[in-house]
Amino acid sequence: MQDQDRQLLQSIEALIFASEEAITWQTVCQITGLDLKYGDLEEAVATLNRDYEATGRTFRIHAIAGGYRFLSEPEYGDLIRKLLAPVIQRRLSRSMLEVLAAVAWHQPITKSDIQQIRGVSPDYAIDRLLARGLIEVRGRADAPGRPLQYGTTVEFLDLFHLSSLKDLPKLREIKEILQEHEEQQYLASAGDEMPREDDEISEIKDSE
Repeated sequence: MQDQDRQLLQSIEALIFASEEAITWQTVCQITGLDLKYGDLEEAVATLNRDYEATGRTFRIHAIAGGYRFLSEPEYGDLIRKLLAPVIQRRLSRSMLEVLAAVAWHQPITKSDIQQIRGVSPDYAIDRLLARGLIEVRGRADAPGRPLQYGTTVEFLDLFHLSSLKDLPKLREIKEILQEHEEQQYLASAGDEMPREDDEISEIKDSE
């Protein structure tokens, strides 16, 4: 491989690695100053992925949300979920997850439609999801009062590592995810309430 080709591969690798979100072909061209065809970028990514596979790396570059980013291989999913679970829980509460699920599967959707699905007001969750850029206003419904309609964003696809909305899991699967999230929160709170061994010893001594 020529030095120029290697430098191009390294530049593309560095940009994708450093970006906190999926990096697009247009961004790569803009930053590198090169007039790359989209096919050139695809070929470069394929070459890098072959190198990663040949050297036994635990990650690959994937096409996600209209761009490219590094993702770990599926067999390390359970391990990485344990690492990232606290971060995701801090980002999204159960109510936000439920509203986000309603928007994702029924978009474009209005607040009243979401409230009918969940049975409670979605106002706070919608405000938080808008602030985090996970949903956006998609226009107004053809209904009395012309209520706003909401849909998901590219940031939503990037957060959940989806290349498009076609990759969304089935509704049954999202219900299982929400149930697992609830169980994890319950176990965590139950663990906080359980007396530690040192506390039990201290109580025994105090009673004596």
